[in-house]
Amino acid sequence: MAALLRTLFVAVFLVLAYGLLEPYIERALYTMRLAAMPKPQALPVPVEGVRPRALRDTWGGARSEGRKHEGIDIFARRGTPVVSSTEGIVTRVGTNRLGGLVVWVLGPGGQRHYYAHLDGYSDVEPGMRIEAGRVLGYVGDTGNAKGTPPHLHYGVYDTGGAINPYPLLKADPALIAAPAPATAPAEAAPGPAPRSAAR
Repeated sequence: MAALLRTLFVAVFLVLAYGLLEPYIERALYTMRLAAMPKPQALPVPVEGVRPRALRDTWGGARSEGRKHEGIDIFARRGTPVVSSTEGIVTRVGTNRLGGLVVWVLGPGGQRHYYAHLDGYSDVEPGMRIEAGRVLGYVGDTGNAKGTPPHLHYGVYDTGGAINPYPLLKADPALIAAPAPATAPAEAAPGPAPRSAAR
């Protein structure tokens, strides 16, 4: 009888433990899958309605404090939706001195995608799994962009540091990979996006 109770206790414990750990296990497996995917050879423009021909290569331009521009600026009307250029995992939603309101997404090949100067966020949260095209926020001028025309600062970071996203955004759209089949249900699509910056 004691052995049966002990076996039953262990079985119940394992079921409960798996239920608690399942989201973390799924996220870890998806993160490994992302890392194993090839790095994109082309990316869609992450601002709704902006065509690749409208982009200007602002990579490497001189910035304050002796910095070089580690991304490109994509100009659009304030409040224009900013969308994820890849599938991935939202790793950070927050603020910093230069970027203002920012969102980071871990994408295929382990590349990190940085969306800055946002006017507000959509309903994304750290740890959320997203598909390419998911609204992350809205074009603005927060951070050190105050007083400039509204724009998205878009950066891509690889293991060796920042890389120029301009050639990826200007590449042949046929090179943009179709989304891989999901191994877990995708997050529900958001309703109307709030424009609040309270994070």
